[in-house]
Amino acid sequence: MPEKKAEAQNDEALTNLIHALNEDLSREYQAIIAYIVYSNVLSGAQWMNIAAELKLHAVEELQHALIIADQIDYLGGMPTATAKEVKLSDKPEDMIRFDLDNETETIKNYRERVKQAEALGHYALAEKLRKIISQEQEHQHDLATALGIDVPKVFLQGA
Repeated sequence: MPEKKAEAQNDEALTNLIHALNEDLSREYQAIIAYIVYSNVLSGAQWMNIAAELKLHAVEELQHALIIADQIDYLGGMPTATAKEVKLSDKPEDMIRFDLDNETETIKNYRERVKQAEALGHYALAEKLRKIISQEQEHQHDLATALGIDVPKVFLQGA
């Protein structure tokens, strides 16, 4: 009987991981859209370099989305087709801040996902997520630098 309980808990944990990865996938879609839109509407000499960088970020976010969708499928789930809402503004600083906030949230979530994946023995997924986190931290650094602020710290709950 304890084996069935452990199996049920494992199934629930896997279901929770798939659901959380779909949330992450929605956030990747959001990032792709935001980076495409923002990179095309930023204007002014001081924003041209960051606009070019945002286009590169969009390509990297697409790669992240492909990885996450593949992993959801591998785990037996159906990848979502819905993006989280993209915030818009007429002010370049606001757009960059929206991106920075989203990257910070994404890093926090992926760190949690690494813990979930490892708890279920999905070490390859955890490694893929670590590589994504590394790129997301580069994005976070680029955006904070563009705003002239320190890179936000990312803390997990209970850590």
